[in-house]
Amino acid sequence: MEDAPHRDTRLALDLALTVRHDGDGGIADDLADPAGLTTWVRVRPELIPGADAYTADAAALTAVRELRAAVRALFAHAVRPGAPSPADAHRLLPVPEALRRLNAAAAIPTVPVLAWAEGTDPVLHRRPTAAAPDLTATLAQAVITFLAGPDRPRLRACHAPRCVRYFLKDHPRQEWCTPSCGNRARVARHHERHKGTVS
Repeated sequence: MEDAPHRDTRLALDLALTVRHDGDGGIADDLADPAGLTTWVRVRPELIPGADAYTADAAALTAVRELRAAVRALFAHAVRPGAPSPADAHRLLPVPEALRRLNAAAAIPTVPVLAWAEGTDPVLHRRPTAAAPDLTATLAQAVITFLAGPDRPRLRACHAPRCVRYFLKDHPRQEWCTPSCGNRARVARHHERHKGTVS
């Protein structure tokens, strides 16, 4: 299992990136059905405990997709004053609603537990009622850790033609999520500059 901060950053980005360009001018959704969510989880055993045995159902899919909508809204908020991903620009949740969804998804029920060692006063602790958080809580907690952590200021939306991804800026001159997006953006700019000069 990876160290927690790196794992949380990867999980947060991976969840947001389940919405992507489909190669034909549209948007693809890796979480279109329970089978897609099952596959997405199972290829991340180093990030998600129990991933290799996970099977999604319709309720889990709905919960994760609702969380993803909140995550992408909060990512759009985090990249300001830059523009959000074009996949989100027209349908972002309001930030208070996105925060409510994220925090609700991250919550794990707890029960009060009393500890009382000999010669001390009793102490109240809270213990989770489940042995481990469910998938949605695991993802939501990773997103919270990422958004409150040191990597958030490096978050950017890629604005290459047809790209809808978010990425972490690794060096000062980085403008796109991948070199192929950079190439597409340069070709598009070249085409824009020269389309009026061709007779």
